[in-house]
This record gives sequence, structure tokens and C-alpha cells, in this order.
Amino acid sequence: MKIAVIPARGGSKRIPRKNIRMFCGKPIIAYSIAAAQQTGLFDQIVVSTDDEEIAAVAREFGATTPFIRPKEIADDFTGTNAVVKHAVAWFNAQSNDVTLACCLYATAPLVQARFITEGYEALARSDAAFAFSVTSYAFPIQRAVRITPDGRVDAIYPEHRMTRSQDLEHAYHDAGQFYWGTARAFLEEMPVFAPHSIGVILPRHLVQDIDTLEDWDRTELMFRALHRT
Repeated sequence: MKIAVIPARGGSKRIPRKNIRMFCGKPIIAYSIAAAQQTGLFDQIVVSTDDEEIAAVAREFGATTPFIRPKEIADDFTGTNAVVKHAVAWFNAQSNDVTLACCLYATAPLVQARFITEGYEALARSDAAFAFSVTSYAFPIQRAVRITPDGRVDAIYPEHRMTRSQDLEHAYHDAGQFYWGTARAFLEEMPVFAPHSIGVILPRHLVQDIDTLEDWDRTELMFRALHRT
């Protein structure tokens, strides 16, 4: 079976109740659930949470909450791969063997079903362990500078001070939306950022990390611009 796992613990500190905070008229988690539903790929769309209010909202929008996430993987330090590993192991223990899982972030309202599907297709036709969303840096990272303790500027890559921007290699970063992986990859805790992973390239205008209230406001502006009629 194929499952989507949406990690959504209740203890968000920078933005309290972040995973169910209202975003453009809906709890933000609803957009990730809807995108997963629109793909038609998943046997179950699971929200892994330690919080009953989040679980109730998840069920309201069509996800399942077959278990409460254990406390030992519901703290500030647990990564999402451990959360997916727990979900995969839970289903396997119920004799519902998982073949592929997709970790989908709860606070990714710009995520689109077509890219989740693209990630699945890329993984399915390869021998890769993971396929996850990436996007390009808006400026060549080879031109990055550091600020020294006395306030001066120094090139991090001095060898590229005079290299033309069009001659520099493109660089990408994690887009923070979805992470497809084989059940084995999650169970064996294989690293995501490694050569056994495929990058699914998203356009930059569909990517925004939400860590602060300023990020939240910016993402709402982006969402409204994308969905204006």
C-alpha cells in the first residue's frame, strides 16, 4: 500500500497551533490533505499527531488518525523521517504492508498534486530511495559573501569573484513540501540528502518556508496571488 504521512505535532512554539492555524479561510493542514487527495495515489492519508484537536481537524478534512504519535517522537528534536518510520512500522504491524510512503508537510499550502504525482512517478521508474521537492536558489550561491567580525565583506568562494553568473552551476535547496520514499528507506533510516535521492524541481514562486509570522503573511499573499480570479 501507499500512504501519505503528514506530521503535525501540537507543540509548535514559534507560531502557536501552527498546524491548524487559519490560512486563507481554512486550517493550514487542510491544503496538504486536499493535495494528497487530489493525486488519487494513496490508500491512506495519515496525520501523525500527539494532539487530539489536530486529529479532529484532520479527520474533518478527510485524513485518518489511526494512532496517537508516541511522546518519544513528539518533541522539538525528532525529525520527520522518524515520524514516517513509525507510521510505516505501525501499518506493517497491522498486516497492511507499506511499499511507498510520502511525507507531506502540514504547513505547505502552496503544494500541488501534480508535483506530488511527479515525485511518485520519478521514484517508481527508478531504483532511488527517495524523491523529494527542491527549488533553485534565486542568486548564484558561488557569489555568497560573509560578514567578518569587523563588519567587512569577504567572498566565501573567492575563486568565483570574476566568473560570469551564466557560467556558474545551478544550485538547489529543499523546498520543504513532500518526500517520497520506499518503505525500506524509511525503516532503515537512510539519509534523504544523498545520491540515492531524486530532486523534483519546483518553480520558486510555489515555495515558501513558514517559520515566522512574517513568513506566514508572505505565504498568504503568494497564495492569494496564485488563486485570484
